[in-house]
Amino acid sequence: MHALRIQNHEIKILVGLTVLAFIVRCYRLGSPPSVVFDEVHFGGQVSKYIKQRFFMDVHPPLAKLLLTAAAALFGFTGNFTFERIGEDYLAHDVPYVAMRAAPAVLGTALTPLTYRICRSLHLRPLSAVLGSILITFDTALTTQSRLILLDSPLLFFTALSTLSFIRFHNQNKVKAAHFTQEWWMWLILTGLSLGAVVSVKWVGLFTVATIGVGTLWELWELLGDLQIPPRLLFKHFTTRALCLIVLPILFYLWMFAIHLSILNRSGGGDTFMSPAFQQSLRGNRMQDTYAPVGMGSEVTIRHVHSPGGYLHSHKHDYPTGSFQQQITLYPYSDDNNIWQIVERSHNNGEADTHDYHSETFSQIHDGAVVRFLHLLTGKRLHSHDHKPPVSEAEFQSEVSGYGFDDFNGDANDNFKIEIVDGDAYDSASHKQLKAIRTHFRLRHVLSGCYLFSHREKLPEWGYGQQEVTCNKQSPMENSVWYIESNTHGQLEEKEKERGGVEMVNYRPMGFLAKFIELQRVMWAVNNGLTERHAYDSRPISWPLFTRGINYWTKDHKQVYLVGNPVVWWLGAGSVAVSVLALAGLAVSVKRGVVSVSGNAHTHTLHYTLITAFVVSGWALHYLPFFLLARQLFVHHYLPALFFSVLLTAVVFDMASGCLRPRIRLQIAAVTALVAVIVFFRYSALVYALEWTQGECDSARWLSRWDFACGEFPPQYADYKAFYDAVHDHTLQPAHDVAAQLQSKASARVAG
Repeated sequence: MHALRIQNHEIKILVGLTVLAFIVRCYRLGSPPSVVFDEVHFGGQVSKYIKQRFFMDVHPPLAKLLLTAAAALFGFTGNFTFERIGEDYLAHDVPYVAMRAAPAVLGTALTPLTYRICRSLHLRPLSAVLGSILITFDTALTTQSRLILLDSPLLFFTALSTLSFIRFHNQNKVKAAHFTQEWWMWLILTGLSLGAVVSVKWVGLFTVATIGVGTLWELWELLGDLQIPPRLLFKHFTTRALCLIVLPILFYLWMFAIHLSILNRSGGGDTFMSPAFQQSLRGNRMQDTYAPVGMGSEVTIRHVHSPGGYLHSHKHDYPTGSFQQQITLYPYSDDNNIWQIVERSHNNGEADTHDYHSETFSQIHDGAVVRFLHLLTGKRLHSHDHKPPVSEAEFQSEVSGYGFDDFNGDANDNFKIEIVDGDAYDSASHKQLKAIRTHFRLRHVLSGCYLFSHREKLPEWGYGQQEVTCNKQSPMENSVWYIESNTHGQLEEKEKERGGVEMVNYRPMGFLAKFIELQRVMWAVNNGLTERHAYDSRPISWPLFTRGINYWTKDHKQVYLVGNPVVWWLGAGSVAVSVLALAGLAVSVKRGVVSVSGNAHTHTLHYTLITAFVVSGWALHYLPFFLLARQLFVHHYLPALFFSVLLTAVVFDMASGCLRPRIRLQIAAVTALVAVIVFFRYSALVYALEWTQGECDSARWLSRWDFACGEFPPQYADYKAFYDAVHDHTLQPAHDVAAQLQSKASARVAG
């Protein structure tokens, strides 16, 4: 067992590794000087934070808040929206270098964290150095750390959680250290780190699972120690529950409290949220509306299960079926959402002679049969036996807008109101139709089907709006509607003359209600990301990195997410060796061939436990992705890659234990040197450097590494011609000039 606390000479090593990592992560941080890959999304979200415009994202807010803090600190006003890849930062005076610096610094910190984790696992300093160098010189980790992305904060907090738990575990192995100040410090830091990693991305739950497995094993060991009384055992359990469950939850809630307090203005994410949520945003607050709904009321009708869905029609017809006017759900407020509720005619075809604004107000009750007149087009809501335009189920029928001048409709316009629910504080809303408070279904009288909508979108001819049909087998949640706005001439007159007309609006939502709704929407949107992407990949291909991602191609340069083959393949091999070793040991122990008990086998038990812990970390950060049907990319493997690099250090430490120190040093040095050489071979794709077609082609070790080799010139001298060609249109960026000079100088030295 090696000393846990690092020696004085190791501090110098640790500082040196940190400085090296900083240089690797921050070199040419301003290159490329334009939007790269998902900077479109996360940079755009920073802009929305600055403008306080609400947006919806599938990831929690912590990393984006860190990016926003860096941008705001350097004067970013949010006027640049990061709309497309390749859009120039310099022309818009965006402090993008400062924004990239935040993940770069956290990416730098991953190196010393790796060293401290290895030493806390009681690995030799040389093994810790090897693991740290592999982390530093991985091309994929470096690329992710240099851009406005979330993976670097995710990895930082994953590593911090792992280190904190290992240090706590080491304290917990000594009974005299239980409940000491340092014991509490590492336990609390573990809880805070877990809260942080989940607050960056939900895949941080895999880190929670890893620490959870370790904690359960700890408690199981404590349970078997008969010297610990039940009262003290209960204290161990409750302190862990408090620090590792309650504390992370509180931290997660705190991040969303900050998130929602900043995003208090209406924005592009409104349509994902319920109207009550939208009502809490500045600039999107609906005025009070009349509660009683009667014949002649002019209303907007919303679909309960589709938060952004207004019943809508417009002057465009279906290209199939009845060829009548389209009925859709539309997510935005629009005059085409306004319908008038009118009485059904008992004499079909005769003109409607009602003047609802002068007649006595007649409130609508449960069971009333009515028609809905679309005010802008004069068509009535209508259904018949035609097939819907998209859905093909036998039990669904088309819903259309039908009618013409001097025609009062027919029996297919009749819908019966069936009240489903009302407001708990308004008993009348369960029997009478009231705006906002009453939820109802609309049953087509002739066919018995219910007005229905679902997530199905209409094609281009329907402007991508949501399909509305009439469904005879409609599930309840997809056929419930309510009235959001309501006007009526009689109510307006009554209010002017006597007042006292009941008004209604959405009740203000508290933080917890908004938080719960936001989690539900994030989950639904995340699960809905099932469309294929040009660069998506499945988990089976990740450990060996058989497919990368083109992040940016411009000016005859490229940023491409490629893993360092030495790092990735060593990690995959270490995982395989570790799993086989653990399985072999388990079988040997079961057969009585090997024993792990007694002082003579402490060495074997030590490596078994740390290998099992790190393997579980790798497995829990990798295997769950096989259960996900959503769109996935190779960068989802990066947390598992981190654990595979730790396994590489563990395997090296274990395998080289019987070798002389000099031999160990030589093996580690050669491994690290090869990793560094390969890193520099692909550095042009990391830092957007000049490269040639020949170098690009020779670096394609696997056929699916689809570098844009055709974008690179045949030789470096051709870059001068390119810069001369564009000089008349725009000034060459200073850092590109410096890079060109540096490249030429390097070429001379090499020559």
